[in-house]
Amino acid sequence: MADYVVEFGKEGRPVEPDGRLDAAAFHRNHQAIWAVLQRFLAGRAGDVLEAGSGTGQHVVHFAGHAPDITWWPSDLNEQHLKSIEAWRAHAQLANIRPPRRIDLSDPAWRDEMRDGGGPQDLLALFCANVVHIAPWRVAEGLFFGAGRYLRSDGWLFLYGPFKRAGQHTAVSNAVFDTSLRAGNPEWGVRDIADVEALASGAGLALQEIVDMPANNLVLIFAGSEAH
Repeated sequence: MADYVVEFGKEGRPVEPDGRLDAAAFHRNHQAIWAVLQRFLAGRAGDVLEAGSGTGQHVVHFAGHAPDITWWPSDLNEQHLKSIEAWRAHAQLANIRPPRRIDLSDPAWRDEMRDGGGPQDLLALFCANVVHIAPWRVAEGLFFGAGRYLRSDGWLFLYGPFKRAGQHTAVSNAVFDTSLRAGNPEWGVRDIADVEALASGAGLALQEIVDMPANNLVLIFAGSEAH
């Protein structure tokens, strides 16, 4: 298992017999996140990839609100993949595909998805709480793949804590950042300017920043022309 994998869900309810994990953060943020995504996805059709699905609770919630979209959950952690599949089976929604194992630090993840029976292009890519608990090469791989995978009318949604102009948006985020870097110096809350520069190099442009509860943000990037 890669050293940047974080296992979510252990702080919520006990693990269900079928492997379903429960993330406390999901109960705090899923409605606010969907309120943002639905502005762009409601009434649309196509394929949406969730990169780093964690417990799988978000993708189930989103799929229930957007039945015309095919949702593709993914993760690297085996316990997460088991939990995602268990939540998919529990929800019994026809528009959720089985979870895929994706290592975002590998720039070829998009090609592996397409060659392995995944979607040929994406209406959107959603990624929550990943880039700050992973080395920078994961963010690089995420944007490189997204720039080549999104449709010309596609969107990338990036959720989590971020710095603005080198400054934390809250004291709690600064404390969190310090704790992350103490545990792994390659981790840490990222600055929006650095993420925007990375996106630009991948042919994506930052279109909107949405303030979210608990000092988080959603960064919304427009897709490039399909490749």
